[in-house]
Amino acid sequence: MRRVITFGTFDVLHIGHIRILKRAKALGDYLIVGISSDELNFNKKGRNPVYPYHSRHELIESLRFVDEIFTEESLEKKREYIKAHNADVLVMGNDWEGRFDDLKDTCDVVYLPRTPSISTTEIIEIIKER
Repeated sequence: MRRVITFGTFDVLHIGHIRILKRAKALGDYLIVGISSDELNFNKKGRNPVYPYHSRHELIESLRFVDEIFTEESLEKKREYIKAHNADVLVMGNDWEGRFDDLKDTCDVVYLPRTPSISTTEIIEIIKER
């Protein structure tokens, strides 16, 4: 069984999230998703997520192509998470291109293209403006 792992905040779930998760699942048999904790999200983006962790967890858990979820507490622990979950493939959006190449000694690393013209940050800004 080929195990695929990916990470994200998944705040304000949108079609871009759905597409990248489906494409990640297509690269293997079992999809593991690390969802950023509220604290990690605040530390990396300087703001709290719109939806708290438990709501984001419930949303991602409801997707039929997601097999397992865990809480990502630190950006620096990717290698530990990969090993702990016996992942064969790490999938990230191509906005992270090259950033995780050092993990290629642990698993395959694949960067998938993002869905054009959509991002959580842009959605939040549009909502704020209205």
